[in-house]
Amino acid sequence: MHGTRFSLHALLWTASFGLLACGSGDPANPDPGPEKPPPPSQCNGRAELCDRPFDTIAFPATHNAMSSFELGWAAPNQNFGMKRQLEDGVRAMLIDTHRWNDDLYLCHSICELGHTLLVDALVEMRVFLDAHPHEVVTLIIQDGITPEETEGVFEKSGLAGRTYAHEAGTPWPTLRELLLDGKQLVVGAEGERPPPAWYHHFWDIAWDTPYSFESVDDFNCAPNRGTQGNDLFLLNHWIGPIPTPERGKAANAYEVLSARAQQCQTEGGQIPNFVAVDFYDLGALFQVVDELNGF
Repeated sequence: MHGTRFSLHALLWTASFGLLACGSGDPANPDPGPEKPPPPSQCNGRAELCDRPFDTIAFPATHNAMSSFELGWAAPNQNFGMKRQLEDGVRAMLIDTHRWNDDLYLCHSICELGHTLLVDALVEMRVFLDAHPHEVVTLIIQDGITPEETEGVFEKSGLAGRTYAHEAGTPWPTLRELLLDGKQLVVGAEGERPPPAWYHHFWDIAWDTPYSFESVDDFNCAPNRGTQGNDLFLLNHWIGPIPTPERGKAANAYEVLSARAQQCQTEGGQIPNFVAVDFYDLGALFQVVDELNGF
């Protein structure tokens, strides 16, 4: 009888200790929420990128990323939608936001020619980032909606907490630092500016090349928007005015894209951080970005 009573007391004490250790019913130990991901061994697919500051890295980028043949857009700039682009390794996207039919959309000028609900696109991105916690993505937004509307849809999609707010005049963090802080998104707006703090006015932190080229022979590296020497450099590299796979393939040919990227790096005095193209899947975008990063 004595041995049985001792065992029962021990069992009750052990169970109680286990509940307290888990924080169950203990107001002093609230649920800490989901654990942060473990320290990355690779960042954006490369161990060598983890300890490089964000502004010293080249990222493959897509022009009018939302406009795709896959989703049925008229005169699309890409063959595949943004989900496939992320899966294929695109890490910066140029997108256009619009208010249309009393909601917020991704459109290219005329929403009747193609549109995607902005919140749907952002939720899709959040799902990707959930599954790939060691990836950093940049959004460069031609903004047709207000910062308040943008902030609201980022909150609704679950992305607002992933956004990084850069303080002017301070060094950019490394990819490892961004990821350890849970910041997987850098966002810039072409028209508006903060607040919120993460909604950077893109031309305060970046500059770009011209983007109206009718042939490969027209490509140049002249400064366009922003101030040359700003922290980040956007290389616009496509042939217009109407995008076609044939034009994309010609522009993205290795000998063309590589030569221009190197020329613009030399003339601009800094690495092209965002190499933006039409039809990213045609040609040598990823090879050229790897070369810029020294791989």
